[in-house]
Amino acid sequence: MFSPFSYEMPTRVEFGRGAAMKTADEVRRLGCSRVLLLSDGGVKGAGLLDGVRKTLDSASVPCELFLDIEPNPKDRNVEAAAEAARTFGADCLVAVGGGSPIDCAKATAIVAAAGGRARDYEGRFKSDIPPLPIIAIPTTAGTASELTFGAVITDTEAKFKFTVKSTQLAPKVALADPEMTATMPKNLTAFTGMDALVHAIEAYTCRVATPFSDAPAITAMELIGKYLRRAWRDGGDMEAREGMLLGSLLAGIAFSHSDVAAVHCLAEALGAMYDAPHGACNSIALPAIMEFSMDACVERYARVASCLGLSFSTPEEGAKKAVEEVKQMARDLELPSISVFGVREEDFEEIAAKSEANSSNPDNPKVLSKADYVHILRKLTSE
Repeated sequence: MFSPFSYEMPTRVEFGRGAAMKTADEVRRLGCSRVLLLSDGGVKGAGLLDGVRKTLDSASVPCELFLDIEPNPKDRNVEAAAEAARTFGADCLVAVGGGSPIDCAKATAIVAAAGGRARDYEGRFKSDIPPLPIIAIPTTAGTASELTFGAVITDTEAKFKFTVKSTQLAPKVALADPEMTATMPKNLTAFTGMDALVHAIEAYTCRVATPFSDAPAITAMELIGKYLRRAWRDGGDMEAREGMLLGSLLAGIAFSHSDVAAVHCLAEALGAMYDAPHGACNSIALPAIMEFSMDACVERYARVASCLGLSFSTPEEGAKKAVEEVKQMARDLELPSISVFGVREEDFEEIAAKSEANSSNPDNPKVLSKADYVHILRKLTSE
């Protein structure tokens, strides 16, 4: 018997080298005429905004640049961007960057249109006032925020990450251009690539997985297993960059139609507490959460191992090999340990409580208690 599920894909994806140069055409296609371009200083410094701005200038589309977006985008970034959009009279948002600018753009789209503060829209919502349309251009291969329906924003007072989620917030179009990811340094390639892998693994192994999420998750794991190390070793390997961006997109489709799970619960709590990079937190948490969950979904973990190119004789052997492979991948990509974030033992209880309270915790193959998260934190900090 198959459980009921729903599937919706609001975003049109244009994938391929040079896709970002279609920005002005897409603005016109949406019937828009004034653009707020959201990005950050790192993307600007890498020269990745130059071509996008040139296409807008050539089409005589007025454009205002907003760069005040922090890693792990904050509620204050959203509210400042919304004010900039209103002041400029923007009728379209173009977000260029990784998950931070794109997530910020999603929350900005509704706050600019409907007013209020970012956290007013926490959770799933449907607004009578349509958000501003978004064109998303990813510069990393990891978050897949360019085609997902949610935005993760940090409440700066509570030090808590909340989600604003609605199909209304999905970008109208994602211009997925592998050339825009080629300047990523090795550490960012590793963090974002492991983030994509976590999306695929959790989408496939969580309790609410469906056939429509399984299919892209499986292909995503195969692509990431094949190409992540290659992209990390040689950023100019365009086949690897293409493979990773495609894997990230498919992983995004997968978790949008199932869920993430305990890896994200812990990573989001760590990110909110210490303002640590989301992809790095995910990659650190992944092996420990997989070990904890393994006996609750042996068959699926064995399929993960198969997708990552591993051979085994029994499902139990395959599940163990899947855990060892993600550990080995972290070593090969020279990922740091949790100690680099300065995680304090006196914070364990608060981190664990926030992890347990995360709405995705019940969807982990084996549901974690606060005590379970504390145990995993102790294990991670002792390694």
